[in-house]
Amino acid sequence: MAGKEDILFERRGHVAWVTLNRPEVMNALHPPCHDRLEAIWNEIATDPDIWLAVLTGAGERAFSAGNDLKWTAQNAGRMPPFPPGGFGGLCGRFDLVKPLIARVNGLALGGGVELALACDLIIAADHARFGLPEPRVGLMAAAGGAQRLVRQLPLKQAMGLLLTGETLPAAPALELGLVNEVVALGELEAAVERWVARILECSPLSIRATKQAALDSLDRPLAESISPALYPAVRTLFTSDDAREGPLAFAEKRKPRWSGC
Repeated sequence: MAGKEDILFERRGHVAWVTLNRPEVMNALHPPCHDRLEAIWNEIATDPDIWLAVLTGAGERAFSAGNDLKWTAQNAGRMPPFPPGGFGGLCGRFDLVKPLIARVNGLALGGGVELALACDLIIAADHARFGLPEPRVGLMAAAGGAQRLVRQLPLKQAMGLLLTGETLPAAPALELGLVNEVVALGELEAAVERWVARILECSPLSIRATKQAALDSLDRPLAESISPALYPAVRTLFTSDDAREGPLAFAEKRKPRWSGC
């Protein structure tokens, strides 16, 4: 397991904050980090008191430069397999229905972009840049980057980035819809907190049901995709205390008191 100095995990109320804490290598990840992150995402998934999570990088230069290529070069032939959740314990994981926010505080390259693409929202500092430069070092974006980018950008724009390995600045990333908001670095924390607060105003079970129905329906025909039976989180929602509390609070003209159950 990576030491806690490599990956920081903090709880703030119902929110988990996960920080990639290797700024000396632009928060690039080596195998012990993947194992530590796998354990963290497992905890976030199963802990009923955690309603959403924020992923970020330490420092002001980088969110994450992805795979630690220096470590890879020095340990050729001794690379252990990724954990079940894939790169960062997240890129190959599709069962996490709690919302994830990427707080992109600088460069997001390679696996760093793949981690951000695996999140539901991306809030970026205005100096952030996004890129999948793997072809420039004889590799490819094999942790879902190629597949997710063509789903989250217009095809020609995505292919332009994939086939050149060039980077995309934050402002055009916003224009293309890759990120939700771009702010100055000094305003990044407040912007993320604002998004967190807006999500926490909603029922956590409603949010999970919505996320699962939205993402799991992408590859289904519309007529098939609207069946609630396809989505366990939807079934959980409609038999929950939260489903009763919401209409009651509305009728009583007060804010709802969500229990998450």
